[in-house]
Order: sequence, then structure tokens, then C-alpha cells
Amino acid sequence: MGQKIKVLIVDDSAVIRKLLEKIFSAAADIEVVGTASDPYIARDKLVQLKPDVMTLDVEMPRMDGISFLEKVMQHFPTRTIIFSSLAKTGSETYLRALEAGAIEIMEKPSIDVSQSLEVLGREIVEKVRVVARARIQAKTKLPTVTSTVAKVDRTSLARTTHQMIAVASSTGGTEALKVFLSGMPANIPGTVVVQHMPPGFTKSFADNLNAMFPFEVKEAQEGDQVVPGRVLIAPGNFHMEITRSGAFYYVKLHQNPPMHSVRPAADYLMKSVAKYAGKNALGVVLTGMGKDGAEGLLEMKNAGAYTVAQNEETCVVYGMPAAAVALGAADKILALDKIAGDLLRQLDLREAA
Repeated sequence: MGQKIKVLIVDDSAVIRKLLEKIFSAAADIEVVGTASDPYIARDKLVQLKPDVMTLDVEMPRMDGISFLEKVMQHFPTRTIIFSSLAKTGSETYLRALEAGAIEIMEKPSIDVSQSLEVLGREIVEKVRVVARARIQAKTKLPTVTSTVAKVDRTSLARTTHQMIAVASSTGGTEALKVFLSGMPANIPGTVVVQHMPPGFTKSFADNLNAMFPFEVKEAQEGDQVVPGRVLIAPGNFHMEITRSGAFYYVKLHQNPPMHSVRPAADYLMKSVAKYAGKNALGVVLTGMGKDGAEGLLEMKNAGAYTVAQNEETCVVYGMPAAAVALGAADKILALDKIAGDLLRQLDLREAA
């Protein structure tokens, strides 16, 4: 067996610290090297113990977890899983945690769920294993924008093109999508996105992106039209597909069983894009754990779409893109900051043909 994954547990609750220690003690490849009841103790232990992964509570005395994480990522970057009650954590807190550098956010285990503790424990252990292999990303400086960004007038664009972009994204994807979208113009082709997020958080995420860019970004609703100047984010806990009526594409939402243990699943979306948009589509698989999107991207490619996978060097977790590459689903493998420009060049070539 190789070296064990060293974990530091940071939580002001002694009960939770003991519970997490119990969960990790059952995994032969994980070692709890220390615990801390507040960020000041945690700071010293980070330097001393150099853990591979830190688990971090949000609500703690003397300094909240997200403020602490922001300081950690500046001075001692560490792969971090935020543990919090999602019922108590607002959408803005969730997004702040991801922006601060958290790789995963999980619901805090509770002694009230003893009957499901074994299942939850397996999930926590698996997340620690994935996060331990994740790449710590340098913060990307994006253009400073405000909520007063002028939106493109879609009425002048709706008749100009039927090109569509479909994007799959998961762990590390909230920041990756910002980089990808920052390379797109106001008249971005109609774009549909599956970003794996818990229910209730996709609307805030879409609203934040909408404030950043000159095109519209919104959480998708049943019947939304896919048109230039608009980006539609699949709502948490709903699969999203597209369908066609005449010359126009529309969104369909449903709650079929999870695929690859996730809902929404990008494979649902991309397979529908392959069926209805065919060679008029472009497909992208960004950073994320698992294999969601790989089969869908392959169907898109086989239907004549142009397809891209993010490269390993710029992924937080090279799972989904690796699965797509292994299937031969990607026409190109590119660094994150090169993908938007490459798609725009492809669109120019299509228009010139």
C-alpha cells in the first residue's frame, strides 16, 4: 500500500470531530493526523502537519471557515472539503466557499442519522480520496464587472444562427465555467450547461454569472428557448434535455432516476443535443470527477458535432474529461483558457464554409 492520505479535521464540535475520526479510521488508506477546534489552532497544525486534505466547518468561533479558507489558499494552499448543513448554509455561502478554493462541499454528518451513517461515511471517504488527488488551482483574474453589464438584445440574434454549445462540468467547474464564459462574446451561441450542484444552488450560481457577463445566464425552466446571447444552467435535481420544434430548440426538464449517481446528468443533455442539433452543435467536457458526459460527447461527435475536452493540467479533477478522451469522444484536448477561442474559430470556419 502507498502512503496514506493525511487528513486534518477542523470543527468546533467535539462530537463531529469524533464522528469524522471514526469514519476515517475505517479506511485503511486514510490517516487523521490532527484535529482543531478553531481556525487559529488549525493554522498552526496546517504548517506543522502538512495534511493532504483538510475538512473544514463553516460556522466556528473567532473566525468563520470561509474567511479562514481564503487566508489558507493565499498562504498555505490546501485541498479542502467544506462540511456544513446545506439546510443552514445559504446559496451565497455555498458559492463563496467554492470561490475561496473549496474543492468539495458536503453536508455535515449528524448523530441523528445513525441508520445512514455507514452510507454517508462511504461517501465522505470516497470524496476525500478524490480530493486528495485534485489539483489546487491558482486563482484566475477575470475582468472586473458589475451587475449593470448591458445585455445583448436577443431579438436581433434569434434568426442569425442555429449553432449550439453543450457543456458538462462538475468538481472545480464553477470557477472553470467563469473562465470559459469570459472568452465568449455577447452573442454567444445558445449554450446549455450541466454543472453538478445540489438543489437550490443553481439559481444563485446562474444569477452570479448573469451579473458578470454581457449575455444572459439563467437557471433553465421548462420550455426555455435556446438562442444566441443566452446560457441556460440545468437546475439542481432535474435532468435537462433539448428538443426541437420547427427551427427552434427548447429545454425539457424531468426527474428520471439519477445517471452516474447525479441529477442533472450531462449525458442526458448531450445525447439530446446529438439527436436534435447534430452537426450544428459543439460539445465541451470540463473538470469533474466520474464519467458523466463522456458517452454523450461521443454521441455528439458521431452526429457531426465538434467536441473538446479540458486537458489534465488545467483540471481540478481529471475524471470526466479523461473518460471522454478514453472513449475517443474529443476532437481536441485543450487548456481551459484556450477552449472558448477554439470554439469561436470553429464557428467562424463553419460560417465561411
